[in-house]
Amino acid sequence: MNLDLYTVSALTTLVVSVASIVFLVGMLIRKDDVPGRVWGLAFLLGLMTVISYLVWATTPDSWWAVAVGNAAFVSNLGCMWLGCRAFNRRPLTPSIVLVSFAALAAFAAVIIAGPDGGDWAGAPVFFSGILIFAALGAVECARGEMGENRISWGLGVVLGIVAVFFAARTVVILVWGVDSEAFILYFDTVPASMLTITLSIVAVVVTSVLLSSRTRLTGSVDPGKLSLSDDDVLPEVSFAHVLLDMTGRARRRSELVGVVSLRIDDLPAIATAFGGEAAASVGAAFREVVRRFAPTTSFVGQDGPTGLLVGIQPETAADARRLATRIRRGLFDELSGVVGVVIPVVGVGIALSEATGYEPAVLMRAARDAAKEAARSTETNVVIASGT
Repeated sequence: MNLDLYTVSALTTLVVSVASIVFLVGMLIRKDDVPGRVWGLAFLLGLMTVISYLVWATTPDSWWAVAVGNAAFVSNLGCMWLGCRAFNRRPLTPSIVLVSFAALAAFAAVIIAGPDGGDWAGAPVFFSGILIFAALGAVECARGEMGENRISWGLGVVLGIVAVFFAARTVVILVWGVDSEAFILYFDTVPASMLTITLSIVAVVVTSVLLSSRTRLTGSVDPGKLSLSDDDVLPEVSFAHVLLDMTGRARRRSELVGVVSLRIDDLPAIATAFGGEAAASVGAAFREVVRRFAPTTSFVGQDGPTGLLVGIQPETAADARRLATRIRRGLFDELSGVVGVVIPVVGVGIALSEATGYEPAVLMRAARDAAKEAARSTETNVVIASGT
């Protein structure tokens, strides 16, 4: 199927416009912080890009639209990278200077060429800017908080493809020129527009999911919205709020944080063998003992019907193991007399930020997996999760 330039430009404008509107509406609803605002600017610049190119496609004499479109496109990818850096809580000032310089260079390259510069005036400078920021964005998606969240990998892959495409595009235009068969077939406006459409769709989905996930955890980090049960155990949602706040502060200070998971997965078996009242007694004792033996500076949260999570800030991994072992020993001593000679199987797992990163969901999942491994093990009572 052959698509003319106007049709492709109109299709690209439609997709980018819809994606931008969807993201911006979501941003207003979520009341996003810095990452969301920077990504919102990226979508606005994307909208400016396609509108500029649509003007250029419909009125070829509007050569200035190429300058505006090129600068906006470079800024669009630059802001996408800046948003990733902001999400990973990295400094932005030097990066903003770099993006601004690249956008001005792309604009100036077309202006210097003037009306006689043609459709591809300043293309090497423009392509280089896209290449650099797409590559940097792909790298940023693979590290820090974004790297710990697999949903961001999709954006990283697409940005990587964009970087490779524009790297090849730069080589082809410099070596063989815009009139070469290779450039016309593989690197002209039509394939580039298809790639832009793909990037827009993936970007709006990934960034919206990332920001929504962060909002669900941070939107209620208000002491008035946190709750405690009668035995000072946080509900699961409240525990996630407190853990997110702690990990955020610890990340900025490069401090060690961890989550200890304790589980009595044979509680249903105890209920079957000794009755529901016995199981309830074990469960109540389990919560009371964990709260009593956990460090004063820690916080305890419910983790399903048979588990508890403890947020800790140990000095070292060995310190974390000692804390978890002390809690388990207390449980062993206290629970052994609750239901006759029955001693519940308690799995204790530890996840530390030095191995799994600071993402709360990753820490909790790793701690749960380690606790399950400990419950099955005949060699160790406490398992520390390894990095993935």
